[in-house]
Amino acid sequence: MPPFSDQAVGAQIPHEWSSITFRKTPRHTQYSLVREEGTVVIRAQAQASASALTHRLHVAVKDFPILRWRWKIEHVLATSDIARRQGDDYPARVYVTFDLDPKRNSMGERMRHRAAELLFGGELPYSGLCYVWDRRAAVGTTAPNAYTANVRMIVVETGPQHAGQWVEERRNVFEDYRAAFGSDPPPMAGVAIMTDTDDTGESVTAWYGDVLLERASASP
Repeated sequence: MPPFSDQAVGAQIPHEWSSITFRKTPRHTQYSLVREEGTVVIRAQAQASASALTHRLHVAVKDFPILRWRWKIEHVLATSDIARRQGDDYPARVYVTFDLDPKRNSMGERMRHRAAELLFGGELPYSGLCYVWDRRAAVGTTAPNAYTANVRMIVVETGPQHAGQWVEERRNVFEDYRAAFGSDPPPMAGVAIMTDTDDTGESVTAWYGDVLLERASASP
């Protein structure tokens, strides 16, 4: 994936990272390239808004199962709630989306998926893992997304303890998918970063460093 650290401060977001917006959310999170501690990163500023930056790809998860990134948040959200649609906001989240898995998606599920695309606008993943920085859920919590059971939320950071600090993350996407859905993952379709506050109406700033996909033999 194109690294943010290779870009110039204030430049356009690399075209390989495209913006995803939602029809029912008129206000969009603002993403920009800034310098933090000598490195260029993405700054995300949300004010009762939502949108994402996504990098589309087609990769066999078994070949590149390790996802690494670093992030920092200004603060946790006061009213977010992993179990409720009204609380489905996070200061920072990293999505991994997957292609259609014929074994899991019946014709009826495909029709419901298409209806959801028409409702929210744009393309929605057939399945996904969403790594989040939550307000209070324990690290390691896995739960269905409040809007769709095809996405699992995985809490990797929680609470305000590390707010204002850069935090390094490393996940085995292959293992996380098997634990969440009970089967091997279909090919990976994309990776996205997202800061959103449209459901809670709050404001927050977050920062994202380079997002990397690596082979299993890569060092932690």
